[in-house]
Amino acid sequence: MRRRTSGSGSAVRSPAIRRALIVVLLLNALVAAIKIVIGVRTGALTVLGAALESALDMFNNVIGVMIIDVAGRAPDEDHPYGHDKFETLGTLGIVGFLSISCFELLREGVVSLTTGRTTHAVSVIDGVVLALTLVVNVIVVVYERRRGRELESALLLADAAHTGSDVMVTLLALASLGFAHFGWPVLDGVLAIAVALIIAWSGYQILRQSIPILVDQRALDAHELRDVVLALNGIRDVRNVRSRSTASGQLFAEVTIAVDGSIPVDDAHRLADAVEAAIEREFGTSQVTVHVEPA
Repeated sequence: MRRRTSGSGSAVRSPAIRRALIVVLLLNALVAAIKIVIGVRTGALTVLGAALESALDMFNNVIGVMIIDVAGRAPDEDHPYGHDKFETLGTLGIVGFLSISCFELLREGVVSLTTGRTTHAVSVIDGVVLALTLVVNVIVVVYERRRGRELESALLLADAAHTGSDVMVTLLALASLGFAHFGWPVLDGVLAIAVALIIAWSGYQILRQSIPILVDQRALDAHELRDVVLALNGIRDVRNVRSRSTASGQLFAEVTIAVDGSIPVDDAHRLADAVEAAIEREFGTSQVTVHVEPA
């Protein structure tokens, strides 16, 4: 049995992910403070919802910084496959906060519609300042998504998706202020419900990406993996293949190959090395365990 390890590992990624989260945290704090002031001053429900979104972004960033410290630790005796799944657990925490904001906005939106609650006086300055927070939101999404892809971080990508929904929420908040300014404040409740539905969709997308990792869903099609191995000379059969992946995109694969029982041990090991190299070449960063059996 042979195991091959490739890639720089989470220990190299963690400081860079932490720095990205701290930058995003500071920007989200600025945005949340501005939205809270405007929301309280105008009484616009969608603006208060947008402030809640940004505040939750801040909280998620703080949790992310703490989680990434754990996820970046090297494999140890208790966690021989590393700690990457702690990062995926962090994305589920984000979904939890999304659920809270979704429920609160739905409830407040319905209350606003049924009671006929209206906003206070809205000025052009309110709209301009809120529009500036939208620019910051867009910068955060672009930056965090780019860093998430560069660092192969599910946590950064999930948080970018959350902030992406914040962009839409801020747009709806701007629309609400516009309607209120021109005499249609009743639409604030309708837009608040639309905001809640956007948040719910973001949570679903994050769950769809995170749950397969937590339950060790196969990372590769078994037939495709088997074909790559069988293409090598000297492999008589592939009797078993298994695969899973981590939040960082690291592939773990186990392959059982059958070879001529009369070949020397050294040749069998060379075949195992060839299998490991072929899988890494075809599918990227991998940790491959190869079991060799006589045909």
